[in-house]
Amino acid sequence: MPSQSAIILAAGKGTRMKSDLPKVAHEVADAPMVCWVIDACIQAGCSRVIVVVGYRQDVVRAAVESRDWGDATIEFAVQDEQLGTGHAVRCAEPLMTDERATRGHNVFVLAGDGPLIRADTLITLVSRHRDHKASATLATAILDDASGYGRIMRDADGKFTGIIEQKNASPEQLEIREVNPSYYCFDAASLFNALEQVKRDPVSDEYYITDVPALLLAEGHPVEVIDAVPAEDVLSINTLEQLAEVDRVLRARIGMAPTSHHASGARD
Repeated sequence: MPSQSAIILAAGKGTRMKSDLPKVAHEVADAPMVCWVIDACIQAGCSRVIVVVGYRQDVVRAAVESRDWGDATIEFAVQDEQLGTGHAVRCAEPLMTDERATRGHNVFVLAGDGPLIRADTLITLVSRHRDHKASATLATAILDDASGYGRIMRDADGKFTGIIEQKNASPEQLEIREVNPSYYCFDAASLFNALEQVKRDPVSDEYYITDVPALLLAEGHPVEVIDAVPAEDVLSINTLEQLAEVDRVLRARIGMAPTSHHASGARD
């Protein structure tokens, strides 16, 4: 029977956080931010979640393992070198031999530093993916200020053609307001086959998951795009100030009392 699992990318350091704590272990609304992402995946039907760890992986593992995830299976893959998002996902491949052997097993690929993610958004994403028998489905967002994000490229008919990273975008492409907030659902077999073809970016020398949808399209595989991520959920956390803002937003959403200081995980 087709499965629904998730790979959560949580190996980065987060140098601008001015803390030795891995970024995803900082707390928002009294929980490590990666735990909000895991919870949304489980609520959206994932029976299995693989967390890709790297920098101070012991801290991230402890943060995740300290919580009760019910019947869901939580596993860890290790990214020893920070070689980009595509490389991070490939680090989880040895744990997914069954899923990649036959088509039909769906896997979310999500960032561990996006705690505002909603289970409803993931359910919308995977529903579109299943209904259209897609190899890849992206949930996008429309932002007034799209700076910093990869832009969604479409042709004259409005069909998706690829994702362009900001640093590689032309002035015209930088005007695009539809962005890639890194909410993906893939057919696992299609994902890992395409990742074998991803080349290192000449600018950053890293492998990017953002290359996969265009590679799948080029091979004739169906790729779906749905504008399903609310703009207010696309708040980056790269500084302690942004951490405090997301903490306020999440507390307000779930009806938790506000705090008068930065989220507790931000303190060393």
